[in-house]
Amino acid sequence: MEAMALQDYSPFQLRRLLEHLREGLYDPLAVRLLTAEHDALDTRLQQTLWRSGDDTAAHLCVCGGYGQGKSHTLAYIHALALQRGYVVSAVNLDPREVPLHHFRQTYRALMRSLTFPPTAGSNVAPTSFLDRWRTWLRAQPRIDVDPAVSLAASLPASMPHPFKAAITALALPTLEVPLGQRLLKQYRDYRPADFPWILRRTLLGDSVPVARLRPALKYRQVSFYRQATLAIDSHESFVQMTLALPALFRRMGYRGWVLLFDEGEAMIQGPRPMRARGYRTLHRLLYPDAPCPGLHPVFAFTPDFFQRLREEEYHLPPFERNYADAWRHLNVHYLRGLSRAAWHDLCTTLVALHAAAYHWPADHTRLMPVLTARLQTLPLHDPRTTLKTLVDELDQVQQQAFFAQRQAVART
Repeated sequence: MEAMALQDYSPFQLRRLLEHLREGLYDPLAVRLLTAEHDALDTRLQQTLWRSGDDTAAHLCVCGGYGQGKSHTLAYIHALALQRGYVVSAVNLDPREVPLHHFRQTYRALMRSLTFPPTAGSNVAPTSFLDRWRTWLRAQPRIDVDPAVSLAASLPASMPHPFKAAITALALPTLEVPLGQRLLKQYRDYRPADFPWILRRTLLGDSVPVARLRPALKYRQVSFYRQATLAIDSHESFVQMTLALPALFRRMGYRGWVLLFDEGEAMIQGPRPMRARGYRTLHRLLYPDAPCPGLHPVFAFTPDFFQRLREEEYHLPPFERNYADAWRHLNVHYLRGLSRAAWHDLCTTLVALHAAAYHWPADHTRLMPVLTARLQTLPLHDPRTTLKTLVDELDQVQQQAFFAQRQAVART
């Protein structure tokens, strides 16, 4: 890495990165400064997610043991996807907080982590999906006298009715009711200050009673809201919405939606009914029943996940199919250990990084043999442990140099 690259970051940012490495934690800055030997991953991405045209759904699974760099790899894909013009969401699956078998919670996490590429001529990414959608709507021609119908026509036909009505309502003005009439019984549900909050919560996957959603749609003049039920199924509606959004993003000018799921092995930690429902949802994301252009899910798994797949008793309910057989042809990128040459380059980077973070004159010529010798004793297949140990080694050398300098000053 060139020395100029470190000058783009403050000492505080570099110290925070080193602190995360000491604790064995993921740091986003490490993706830019410490990524090595990514040619194989780039090739796999080109063959799967970045295929020209994006006319079909494509998936990728990243497989590696604990500490092998799955989170780092997902963050690398996150940055590349934004550069290529994709909308990106990244979540950590968890059997309690973000379970795949209870997709409402997963959908909420996906929507709250939406990241958009910077707009043309600007380095600032839009902070809100709704703001970006409203900006795009202003440039669309009206195709119907009814504004609600015209807005709904810009949405994918597969989008569930409650979500379609809510997102349409967010782009429409509230019907004005004179103050003198608001006390009448027919306007008892007129609460214009609550409508934006109710509609946003609906779109983001929060629980909103139909009795509160209906007035918001009525006074926002969504003419078609009575055409179907407004009740949202706790699972199916959110899966359908997730499958529909990539088409909307493509209409807005983006290439699609990349969904990054870390800790995918979390779905094997529950009882059989939960595992079966998680597998069923995963299958729909990997192999949608209907074409979903622009849908690009990426899952990170440990080898334990695939081992459990082979051991499941698929003849028992509620499994719908043998997923081990159905997923024999998954696109899987297996993480491998870095070469000695790659680790040597990373050691060079770590020395420069440590020196810039703590403002000490690290002697590269003296330190490299020390780190190289330390590498001989480390498990290179576990980058997390190896990086942690190398940083600890640099800490000790830096502390020795600091105390030696203090002693020299004291003698004088």
